[in-house]
Amino acid sequence: MTTVSRAAKFAERTARLRASTIREMLKVTQQPDVISFGGGLPAPELFPTAGIAEAARRVMELRGAAALQYSVTEGLSEMRRWVAERMTRRTGRIFEAEDVTIVNGSQQGLDLVGKIFLDPGDHVVMENPSYLGAIQAFDAYQARYLTIDTDEDGAIPESLERVLDRADPFPKFVYLVPNFQNPTGRTLARERRERIVRICERYDLPIVEDDPYGELRFEGADLPSLVSYESSAPILYSGTGSKIMSPGMRVAWLVIRDEEIREKIVLSKQGADLHSGTFAQYVFHEYVSDGAAFDAHVATIARTYRRRRDVMAAALNHIASDGLHFVPPSGGMFLWVTVSGIDTTELLRVSAEQKVVFVPGVSFYPARDVHDGMRLNFSNASEEMIRVGIERLGHAISTFKR
Repeated sequence: MTTVSRAAKFAERTARLRASTIREMLKVTQQPDVISFGGGLPAPELFPTAGIAEAARRVMELRGAAALQYSVTEGLSEMRRWVAERMTRRTGRIFEAEDVTIVNGSQQGLDLVGKIFLDPGDHVVMENPSYLGAIQAFDAYQARYLTIDTDEDGAIPESLERVLDRADPFPKFVYLVPNFQNPTGRTLARERRERIVRICERYDLPIVEDDPYGELRFEGADLPSLVSYESSAPILYSGTGSKIMSPGMRVAWLVIRDEEIREKIVLSKQGADLHSGTFAQYVFHEYVSDGAAFDAHVATIARTYRRRRDVMAAALNHIASDGLHFVPPSGGMFLWVTVSGIDTTELLRVSAEQKVVFVPGVSFYPARDVHDGMRLNFSNASEEMIRVGIERLGHAISTFKR
């Protein structure tokens, strides 16, 4: 009898799947004395628990069994209208409810984008470094990556042009996080935004604009969303309630004006989960219906995170280490640090012994070929924990260098 290895039973694409460094790190951070700058977690003390509880009560009173029933794949009409209206207000471009598809967290949105666009071996263009969750989502469809050079002002348009001129095969889309990028915290400069849109328009290349942090600005004026520009090339916008309300509700949205792409997304979602949770959508919508109160809630989150960013930056400035470099972000949840000459994956082992952890930067490079960076999350620790954690990190760096 022929013995077949278990690996041979799985689809070929599973060979590309790799554990999330962040998800694995969450296991370590269950230890009560470990300070974690690793997970991209919002501050739980800022979750509007009382408001959500009251919204849930009203939903059951007003909607009853309908809130517990199956619903349509595209999402509740109330939620889709709210997203369209908020997008219109924030971008200055008119969006309609039919442009919106509610998804089960923005990660599902990335998975659906990969599902409808990518065949094995297809190219995706992205920043270098880029969001680990996007790399994971596209890896599942056996994508290959073409990377754009970046600097402190985000993706460099000339680099994008060079990549597209040389691409073979030509990529299926470009993926960008223009506001307070994960992992670097960088924001794509105003003067680069339309240039990138026009380059993609010239090549008829879709853009996937991932914007989970755009409402968490600490200073300066909002910059135009890529989707706010009129373009003959499709722009798919991904937004989420996870960073401005609660990640556990898994309410997020894709905003797509191209009807053909939107239809493919909806059909793919039907095969994945039929629809996003009805009850969560009703509760989310009930809570955000008081627009002034919700805006005040988002402003409170941004103020809190700004203080925590400032504390982290000040603490890092006290680390006496040659080659340590960072630029405080103007919003979001992450601060990116490089330490020249140090492999931060190895540093993590030392820092874990000092009871502080972070995400090594290599995880965010599609080719996994740059090793001197680390992503620090400042949203999910108190100011005192940030001070103590950065002090421990400084000791770890000193120990590692010895």
